[in-house]
Amino acid sequence: MEKAKKIKLLLSLSYILIIITFLVLFFNTFSISDLTSYEFIKNNTEEMYYFKNSNLFLLIVSFIIFTIIWVLLLGFGSPIFLSGGFLFGQWLGTFIVTFSLTIGATILYIVSNYFLKEFIEEKFSKKFFHLKEKFKKNEFVFMFLYRFIGGIPFFIANILPCLFNVKVKNYFFATLLGMLPQLFVGVSLGSGIEKIIKENEQMPTFFEIISSKEIYYPLIVIIFLILVSVIFRKRIYK
Repeated sequence: MEKAKKIKLLLSLSYILIIITFLVLFFNTFSISDLTSYEFIKNNTEEMYYFKNSNLFLLIVSFIIFTIIWVLLLGFGSPIFLSGGFLFGQWLGTFIVTFSLTIGATILYIVSNYFLKEFIEEKFSKKFFHLKEKFKKNEFVFMFLYRFIGGIPFFIANILPCLFNVKVKNYFFATLLGMLPQLFVGVSLGSGIEKIIKENEQMPTFFEIISSKEIYYPLIVIIFLILVSVIFRKRIYK
């Protein structure tokens, strides 16, 4: 027990140190005015095109590694799927983002199951104990539904299956398939943002952005998926 506490403390301190280091380096490189300047974003987008065209494989590998680290540091998914769509487009971006997040989530699950199982049970077992029987009935199917309907913060959703001793194989493939529809829509939104920036020299108005089919189609599907998720969530989690 004492050893587990030390490991938890070490992981927590490491996480905080990495986050602080990242923020310091990031804001030493970019200012708030840069990040809110359309001209700055436009210029860097154009530089990104040149880099991507000449170093696509390196960019893909770097993105996958960064995403895995991001997930292990308990990051959430939306910055990843938006940036994936922005960098790689709708179809390639969906494949890369889904694969990267699934790999990161699976590694986090394995590590958490080994080091933090007692802590997870202590924090979440009372709230989610009713799901145990559902997982036992058909582990893969319910794991797929669990990923598809969401409703739980991403980093918690990654470690919660430790309560139910889900097999790694079922965890990986159910996560891959269950997150795919949502990630496709999210990546499409990121790709739409990239297209708007590419086609407009000046910052478009809010109405112009919303009225673009590259934006409002994904938004409509996102709303639809949220409604479907709420309905399924009430039936499954009650």
